[in-house]
Amino acid sequence: MKDLTACATRSTCPYCGVGCGVLLQPDGAGGLTVTGDPDHPANQGRLCSKGSALAETVGLSHRLLAPRVSGVETGWDDALQLVADRFSETITEHGPDSVAFYVSGQLLTEDYYIANKLMKGFIGSANIDTNSRLCMASTVAGHKRAFGTDTVPGTYEDIDEADLVVLVGSNLAWCHPVLYQRLMAARQARGTKIVVIDPRRTASCDSADLHLPLTPGSDVALFNHLLTQIDARGFMGTEFLTHTNGFAEALASAQADDITVTGLDPDDIATFCEMWTGTEKVVTIFSQGVNQSTSGSDKVNAILNCHLATGRIGKPGCGPLSVTGQPNAMGGREVGGLANMLACHLDIENADHRAAVRDFWSAPTMPETQGLKAVDMFRAAGDGRIKALWVIHTNPAVSMPEADAVRDAIAACPFTVVSDITARTDTARLADVLLPASAWAEKDGTVTNSDRTISRQRSVLPAPSQARADWDILCEVGRRMGWTSAFDYQSPAEIFREYAVLSGIAARFGKDFDISGLSDLNAAEYDALEPTRWPITASQQGGRFFADRQFFHADGKARLLPVIWRSPATKTEPRYPFRLNTGRLRDQWHTMTRTGLSARLSAHLPEPFLDIHPKDARAGQIAAADLVEVHSPHGKAILRARINADVTRGQVFAPIHWTGETAPSARIDTVVAAEVDPISGQPESKASVVNVTRFNAAWYGFAVSAREMSPTCTYWAQSPTKSGFRAELAGTDPVPDWQAAARNLFGLPDAEVTAVEDAGRGVARLAFHQNGQLVAALFISPEPVAVMRDYLATLPQVPNLGLLSGRAPADMPDPGPVLCSCFDVGVNTILTAIETHGLMSVEAIGEALQAGTNCGSCRPELAALLASTQQKEAAE
Repeated sequence: MKDLTACATRSTCPYCGVGCGVLLQPDGAGGLTVTGDPDHPANQGRLCSKGSALAETVGLSHRLLAPRVSGVETGWDDALQLVADRFSETITEHGPDSVAFYVSGQLLTEDYYIANKLMKGFIGSANIDTNSRLCMASTVAGHKRAFGTDTVPGTYEDIDEADLVVLVGSNLAWCHPVLYQRLMAARQARGTKIVVIDPRRTASCDSADLHLPLTPGSDVALFNHLLTQIDARGFMGTEFLTHTNGFAEALASAQADDITVTGLDPDDIATFCEMWTGTEKVVTIFSQGVNQSTSGSDKVNAILNCHLATGRIGKPGCGPLSVTGQPNAMGGREVGGLANMLACHLDIENADHRAAVRDFWSAPTMPETQGLKAVDMFRAAGDGRIKALWVIHTNPAVSMPEADAVRDAIAACPFTVVSDITARTDTARLADVLLPASAWAEKDGTVTNSDRTISRQRSVLPAPSQARADWDILCEVGRRMGWTSAFDYQSPAEIFREYAVLSGIAARFGKDFDISGLSDLNAAEYDALEPTRWPITASQQGGRFFADRQFFHADGKARLLPVIWRSPATKTEPRYPFRLNTGRLRDQWHTMTRTGLSARLSAHLPEPFLDIHPKDARAGQIAAADLVEVHSPHGKAILRARINADVTRGQVFAPIHWTGETAPSARIDTVVAAEVDPISGQPESKASVVNVTRFNAAWYGFAVSAREMSPTCTYWAQSPTKSGFRAELAGTDPVPDWQAAARNLFGLPDAEVTAVEDAGRGVARLAFHQNGQLVAALFISPEPVAVMRDYLATLPQVPNLGLLSGRAPADMPDPGPVLCSCFDVGVNTILTAIETHGLMSVEAIGEALQAGTNCGSCRPELAALLASTQQKEAAE
């Protein structure tokens, strides 16, 4: 077999915080081959469905290829001079706090460092925040309160060695599939037990020994109860506690809390406490279900309290582990990308820290207080306090809570710059200046994953047309604003060396982050840098923190925090009786500017949906496949109802990914309240209150087309297929002429049409041909359209016999909805194989069809499909 590692470029996947290594091989025609790097410590060759499909996202059809000013293409010189001038003029007239940067975990560390240096050191404001504020700000706050600085204590190897892994607010199977496969391998090798704490039943529950579907927001009460049981059963780490403060106060607060608010079965609570206290090697993995809360910081500290009280931290196979959602959320934390931090974990409100950074940068100024965090930043843009805004690689007009208000605030801001790889985002459409940035396979720099491993991201494709690296764009603006020498960098390696030197200065203040051992890397050594976990000094590299019982508070001790349960900020009421939980899907990423280009990834769940409990659906007269309106005090969204018991009564769930580009009425963050944790500033995206009602459409439609469609109806959701595009449609107004409407939808004024219409029944089916080839088809019904969607989505590249019936010919089976995205295997294909070959296990399905044998994130669904088939056979 050919050794791929010998001829491929090692780089890093640009999706979640696992930080998987990838091997990239250009094909010479602008494309890539992408495989997992077997030598990278994070993934050891594994990739999830998204990582496996990276090669399908590198085309140029969606790319922004030249700067635009007021929608008109222009040269870099004019665009950058305009940006520099407008920011300088705004600062002169209104002061440094009248401008802001909103950046992203998609930035490389070197990009992040320059943005932070420009805003804090030279513009003189702390108004730089990042979409990581929506991801892990509560963890940062919890770590700092407990440890004295934002330290991730453990490593991924702890998952391999744990005897119990507790997943809290983390659907690891879908959101961090490679870590989930690592957990499954540990379970098989050593019998690792798994507990899932989540209001919703997710794919991660399928392999769990215990699922605790607690009331949304009640995590503090559960872990407080665990702390009382640690004390009652005598499991305190007595010697370890001498290296901490606050145990008595934390215990007293825990004893005053009310475990009944969790809504959990007392026997299940007792089982959980017995498992946790009786197992020495416990890893608690937590993610957005903990962080995205108005009590997120307290949730983090409630978890940390239990680990500190037992001394289960800093040792192999135990400890708390925050898994981040973005590829460089950690790198952003390290360089001070948040409004309340300085670079290298230094504190913006500490005069000595400010002076050290200011002197190191030879900066003219330094802000003395925190800047505006994300929610407040966009409120300030809306009310006129922010007059110049630069958004980099993120889409806040969709992803921020109260998204309509954020969209309006960006539109109202006198001057908005957006740097991105595409102009096709809700935010980019609002920009005065659009700057074309290089994409992940064109970037060169570093990222840091969730267990502190720094990896190189290496460019293997040339940046197309006029696209430029983010650090280069930022530096050029800095120079044009008058700070020539401070931003006179020639390469990412030069920026990295400076950053590493600064980390050594931070370490002298007793901070944890120190990569000064890399401060003298030359260009060749930087280029060859292997994945390396920090700290990296002359005397230390990687490893776990706190085994030596040394923490980063002034007294060297950790702190247990007294915390108590608080309900979510908004209360349910008759007008808004449901709690809305939002989250990610297995095969999509953020607002789909990358994953939405892949037909394979889009095939699994191609339409926005709302999960609702069967009893709630019946009470609202909502049937399967109905569209529903989700209302809150802040907006509304229209989604497809998906009726199941994965959510409990009174709760609903919706994915976050759809935008004005893909399904305008399904922008779920329009209904999410912008309530934030008072410590971290992180919004509560898991517990907004909403009402759900059936959407009474006059008609429903399903369409396929060889090219992108232009819907104008009340509801539509469009996604790519291997042959073109598919779309779900619905409208509230009658359509008098379906042929004319279809021609506008498809942009086919002169194509031949074959139509079957029954105006009395409200049914229409139309097929359009050009030069004898099928190019589009539309199916209309007064009820949700009943056709074989996944067969029709293969059109027009297959024969279209019987097309207008909406059913596959007998000799051309319908594969059904895609279940395994890695190998493009549909449900019906799997069911046929189970029946034909008598398959009895997920492993047998994998051997027959490959399904579930790559990233494994579909294995819970395979198991559920197999179980339902076996139950059906038993019933017969």
